[in-house]
Amino acid sequence: MKKILKLALVATAAIAALGAQAQDYPAKDKTVTLVVPFTAGGPTDRVARDLAEALRKPLGANVVVDNTAGAGSSIGAARVARATPDGYTLLLNHIGMSTMPALYRKLSFSVPNDFEYLGMVNDVPMTLIARPNIPANNMKELTAWIGQNKGKINLGNAGLGAASHLCGLMFQNAMQVEMTTVPYKGTAPAITDLIGGQIDLLCDQTTNTTSQIEGKKVKAFAVTTSKRLTTPALKDLPTLAESGLKNFEVTIWHGLYAPKGTPADVTKKINDALKVALKDPDFIKKQEALGAVVVTDKRVEPAEHKKFVQAEIDKWGAVIKAAGTYAD
Repeated sequence: MKKILKLALVATAAIAALGAQAQDYPAKDKTVTLVVPFTAGGPTDRVARDLAEALRKPLGANVVVDNTAGAGSSIGAARVARATPDGYTLLLNHIGMSTMPALYRKLSFSVPNDFEYLGMVNDVPMTLIARPNIPANNMKELTAWIGQNKGKINLGNAGLGAASHLCGLMFQNAMQVEMTTVPYKGTAPAITDLIGGQIDLLCDQTTNTTSQIEGKKVKAFAVTTSKRLTTPALKDLPTLAESGLKNFEVTIWHGLYAPKGTPADVTKKINDALKVALKDPDFIKKQEALGAVVVTDKRVEPAEHKKFVQAEIDKWGAVIKAAGTYAD
């Protein structure tokens, strides 16, 4: 009986402590760590650093970015899932949150169940680009060239589970053509080989491709959004859907997460700060420069964010299963 009473007192004390944390959050002497599950310098890292800066004032705390890369973002995500649920360790991740359940046979966490969803941040379009000397100048000519070279085409990507990998899978499915997939350790080496002519095609985020397109170092053929983009360097590119690939739409998005069990008062404070950050003119300007669109719709609400990610899990699970692509 005494043991049960002691356990009950400990539990009560823990609950009271969490309540106090929620009321005092964020403490003046504590820093909020924003975990990025990718290496520094990449597109998600750039989004995270811009967001960290925009969050500091409305959140009332210093926000630092910590890169924990590896295994298609699952290592960084696992770190946050295991973190103390007090609001001081957060995760910024992209579409990888919706593909990990299908790509990895063994995950140490559950994407739907081990996180508090805090709201979406942005949407990033993608572009289909090719080596500069490819003998095609528009989607009609590219489609014909692909048809004439079945079994000979090299399609690069930035690694298993990367945005370029997912877009490549969907492109092959839509074209009904199997290409030789060439995975790289990141986007930079993939683009370097594309420019050098070692690979033929790459589908990647505007955050990575816009400057290459502007510099005419690669050929650009289409965007993966439902509507054409307004970015000066991309505004003349057709969508893949209008080029004949019906319902082809791939957008890379970023969302903010906390460990499951983070007090509701804390998650509300973070969500409130996020909503302010997403309206920050400087943050919006920086995202536009990356070719990204800041989220302004209902997905900024935690419940809608979670609903959206679940729909993406279902969508990409079917694509990955059809391709037979898995990691241990």
